Amino acid sequence: MRIRFPFNTVRFRLTLLYGALFLLSGAVTLGITFFLVDRATQGTYFYQGEDGITTSIKETRDPPRKQGPAQRDDSDTENRGLTPPDEIDDEQIAALARHQKQEQRRTQLVQSGIALAIMSLASIGLGWVVAGRILRRLRVITAATREISATNLHERLALPGPADELKDLGDTIDELLARLEGAFEAQRRFVANASHELRTPMARQRTLSQVALADPDATAESLRDAHLRVIAAGRHQERLVAALLTLARGQAGIERRVPVDLGPLTDQVVRSRRAEAGERGVTLDVSLRTAIAAGDPGLAERLVTNLVDNALRHNVPDGRVTITTGTDRGRPVLTVDNTGPVVPPDALDRLFMPFQRLGTERTGRSEGLGLGLSIVQAVATAHDARLDAEPRPGGGLTITLCFPSPDAAAEPAGGDAPGATAAGALTADHAGRRPGGR
Repeated sequence: MRIRFPFNTVRFRLTLLYGALFLLSGAVTLGITFFLVDRATQGTYFYQGEDGITTSIKETRDPPRKQGPAQRDDSDTENRGLTPPDEIDDEQIAALARHQKQEQRRTQLVQSGIALAIMSLASIGLGWVVAGRILRRLRVITAATREISATNLHERLALPGPADELKDLGDTIDELLARLEGAFEAQRRFVANASHELRTPMARQRTLSQVALADPDATAESLRDAHLRVIAAGRHQERLVAALLTLARGQAGIERRVPVDLGPLTDQVVRSRRAEAGERGVTLDVSLRTAIAAGDPGLAERLVTNLVDNALRHNVPDGRVTITTGTDRGRPVLTVDNTGPVVPPDALDRLFMPFQRLGTERTGRSEGLGLGLSIVQAVATAHDARLDAEPRPGGGLTITLCFPSPDAAAEPAGGDAPGATAAGALTADHAGRRPGGR
């Protein structure tokens, strides 16, 4: 049987790293020890004769004497032995002592190398075991993550253990799974709501056509009326599809940014809505100053249009809509403040989702499509703008959009990647934004 060693694994690389570090530190430790020991006996040689007597000899710069005893340290005769035989002179004793010291050095190096090799092998084995224990929780994370799919995003790793880097990794993956679960759930709701909104006018069209055709006494006038009602239902479908396309376009980001003055753009939208405001009995207060932002003119116009339409349709008789544009610390700002029914603070998140309306069920009648401020948020996110929505104390809503300064805007925009689903992107909160919408 061929044993395959996991050469291309983190555990193997950690083991090699542990072994290399131990080998390096062991070699340095032995080198320092050898140097210190050798330095401690520098200038002194110890000679041990065949009779077991040890003699210490100190080197000196004085020339050796031809007669007389050699310069020896015989002060401690009990530990170092007696003077060597007279037939061996001092120079021979010094040479023999040097030779013995060299042999001792060589023996010490060989034995130290053998010990270092043995301990290096042992450290590799221990490193393999330790690396496996360290990576055990990582394997648990990998196995659990592989088992999680779109059908069981509710599951979590819930990694036990101390609060270390691996625990932080497990908690981060759990947070990612929570966001993915919310995105998938929002996508499912979005698809269900969109299907319902599209199916309703289609069912109305089919019913009108079937009733008109089944009437044996149908006249040209009744058929004409049925046909006009079918066209109206088709027009509603066109508006819904156009709104969905705008939402998807806003979530896809902006490829190229150009300077857009929010003042004239807002003035143009307000002029086109003054007649409707008069019919509804709503007063428009406008204070427009130059506010140049970097973005897409078409999407910016749709953003302003949806904000104004939202403020007019969700208002009260003799209500008021205040629209202002300007700059705050060099950043373009657009604010739309309108009276209207009371908006509970806990309803802001729900109202901000697609096809959610204040005080109106999905099956009820409503002038809007339920996508107004969802499109506003999508366009604001594409422009890297901060969106703040606050309920007014007496009823209504105040929406403020703060765009980045044109100099700080990057090109192309760093919005969501093209192809991202609108519902999924709606779950991501923009930095510093309080979601809201009606």
